[in-house]
Amino acid sequence: MSHKIALNFEDGVTRFIDAKLGETVADAAYRQGINIPLDCRDGACGACKCFAEAGQYDLGEDYIDDALSQAEAEQGYVLTCQMRAESDCVVRVPASSELCKTQQASFEAAISAVRQLSDSTIALSIKGESLSKLAFLPGQYVNLKVPGSEQSRAYSFSSLPKDGEVSFLIRNVPGGLMSSFLTGLAKAGDSMTLAGPLGSFYLREIKRPLLLLAGGTGLAPFTAMLEKIAEQGSAHPLHLIYGVTHDFDLVEMDKLEALAARIANFTYSACVASPDSSYPHKGYVTQHIAPRHLNDGDVDVYLCGPPPMVEAVSQYIREQGIQPANFYYEKFAASA
Repeated sequence: MSHKIALNFEDGVTRFIDAKLGETVADAAYRQGINIPLDCRDGACGACKCFAEAGQYDLGEDYIDDALSQAEAEQGYVLTCQMRAESDCVVRVPASSELCKTQQASFEAAISAVRQLSDSTIALSIKGESLSKLAFLPGQYVNLKVPGSEQSRAYSFSSLPKDGEVSFLIRNVPGGLMSSFLTGLAKAGDSMTLAGPLGSFYLREIKRPLLLLAGGTGLAPFTAMLEKIAEQGSAHPLHLIYGVTHDFDLVEMDKLEALAARIANFTYSACVASPDSSYPHKGYVTQHIAPRHLNDGDVDVYLCGPPPMVEAVSQYIREQGIQPANFYYEKFAASA
């Protein structure tokens, strides 16, 4: 029996390791070629101190207070030389992947489907035997290399891995390098290279209500997160507000409806900013955030969208005089 441990390094790289029953996280990492900083291995120096964001584990009692205080342990800090996983865990490592002698993984796959969902959005699916080894935290992204060039573009996964296949929502940028390839040249079977996973925007353990705010193709990480929530369930209410500029930008509404049917306490709404819209709900995302969604601050807010949207939402929440328990966000900008 083993548990999967996600190690998130400070440079955004995530690597997954398997920890055997009773094996410390530091030993498991070292066995798989990753050197988490440590010195004594006896719980006496604190050099391997990290932060456990999710999962169950045992720290034992063989460490001293100078290395890890009781207050730190209660907050979620751990000594990886003492930490033994009792479930899958997510551990934040305060060091770069390079320092820990590892790097982002690279995978080869092939295009399985390209669909133009609207004038502004492309759905890309890729599949390959190597992707059966791909693991990521819902919400993370990879760098996809544009075939025929040396350039890469960053895209969030819009689905969980299934049978060696993953999907992405990609904004169709006129003249964009990836957009031009996908709309003009791409065909099933074309080879693609991806590197990752990367990013600190991912679903944490759900401890309170969630407010999910998506702008345009910023919907992608949320559909992956919601797939995970549908698998594991949630005791807390979740609400997604999905905002776009024009009616034709609204995509994947059938997927959201299907997820709402699978997740008992999940609700969602969508809005269109254009005054010419015929959609029932108009305006910006901030106009559709109700006081109950902010729950007097006892809420975790996840936000993914273009920089102006991130700034507008941040300002709106400040103006309400509310400080969410946690506010996670990811800004993205299209590359020409």
